[in-house]
Amino acid sequence: MRRISAAIALVLAAGAARADAPLIVLDQTRLPFDLGPGHPSNNPASPANSPNAAWNSSGNPANAATTWQNRPSNPDNEGRLIITADGGVLGYYARNPGGVLNLFDVTGRRVAYRPATGTRSLFTVTGQWCGTVDGGRADFVLAVTPACAARFGR
Repeated sequence: MRRISAAIALVLAAGAARADAPLIVLDQTRLPFDLGPGHPSNNPASPANSPNAAWNSSGNPANAATTWQNRPSNPDNEGRLIITADGGVLGYYARNPGGVLNLFDVTGRRVAYRPATGTRSLFTVTGQWCGTVDGGRADFVLAVTPACAARFGR
């Protein structure tokens, strides 16, 4: 746990000058229970976390890559990059009007989301637990499983 906290603090300090979100790959077995998928609020089976819930759904236009807010060509998304420790760009993030945090790869494909309330967990668009978000609303770190990181296609 200390290593994860130290890594998150280091990445946050490095990226604090920008609104970019650093992405780190986590060892899920080292997460405290309250951050992992075993905790009831982080369970993928929870209706609020479901990819079929109205605000989380890929069918919701607010989550679509074709919506201006979510397009890779939207200049605002240049300030919301998902970056690696070495400065590589994996994608970008956007929040929909309902508060869902959407993660997109560089081509605009929706990779994962965090429901608006009740959890800090990230889920794939098909509903698997993907990782967690650490930090506040403005600056945060995305800590994801290796399988989730691979979804960004880098």
